Amino acid sequence: MSELPTHFTISLFHYFTISLFHHFTISPFRYFTISLFHHFTISTMKKSIYIILIGLAGLTTACSPSKTKVEQQITSMEERMFSAENGFTTAGADSLIDLYRDFATNYPNDSLSPGYLFKAASMTMTMQDGPGSIALFDKIRESYPDYEKAPLCLFFTGYVQENVMGDIDKAKDTYQRFIDTYPEHDFVDDAQASINNLGKTPEEMILEFEAMQANDPKLP
Repeated sequence: MSELPTHFTISLFHYFTISLFHHFTISPFRYFTISLFHHFTISTMKKSIYIILIGLAGLTTACSPSKTKVEQQITSMEERMFSAENGFTTAGADSLIDLYRDFATNYPNDSLSPGYLFKAASMTMTMQDGPGSIALFDKIRESYPDYEKAPLCLFFTGYVQENVMGDIDKAKDTYQRFIDTYPEHDFVDDAQASINNLGKTPEEMILEFEAMQANDPKLP
């Protein structure tokens, strides 16, 4: 509910006290005392409200975990997730992905943010969430184009389109875009091999490799 302006509130109060004065013949001194009391009561209430709001703002800030605290939480959860005792769990992975994303959202300019997003995208890809992993790979390339693994984000987008989503046409376009955009990258040969083998079954690829071996004895 919106607050009435102070002058409007005081005017209403004055009208009420004046009516009482005429009806009950309140003395002018008492009327002045009541008005003065009301004026200072409003001022005091406003100051109290401001103090409360400032206190709540401080409390919210104090309750927000620090960047160092979040980093410690991520490190601790990573150790549990990839330890021999606990192992990988879907629930744990979801929680860790949320921490990665939250850190990057709250501290976008931190040097750790693109790496955390890459880990989140890789885990999302492992969990067979095609749209989710592609969205994260795209975010890394858009927000951190100079990140050392930004080119791999495009390659893995093609991988997800091919192997998770089964969209051969999109995968081919993405692999080719990777080759054209990063012609000197170490994964160019892998992207070309992926294009050559799109749509083929493992049996077909084995037969082709065996045929290559027969024609070229130098192949292992």
